[in-house]
Amino acid sequence: MMIMEQNLSSSRLEQLRKRINDQEYMYAAIQRLALVLSNELVSMSQGGGRYNERQRKRRR
Repeated sequence: MMIMEQNLSSSRLEQLRKRINDQEYMYAAIQRLALVLSNELVSMSQGGGRYNERQRKRRR
């Protein structure tokens, strides 16, 4: 079982190595990341942005 998992994971790693050198794949991956981050920023700004803001500690 362990050998089969190693072969499967090594073939998966080989696929990923080939993709990382593919300029079109990397461009598409960067575009997807930018879209997700943009959507997160927009949803934060529409929600008032209070959720992720740091709160100042109150003095006693």
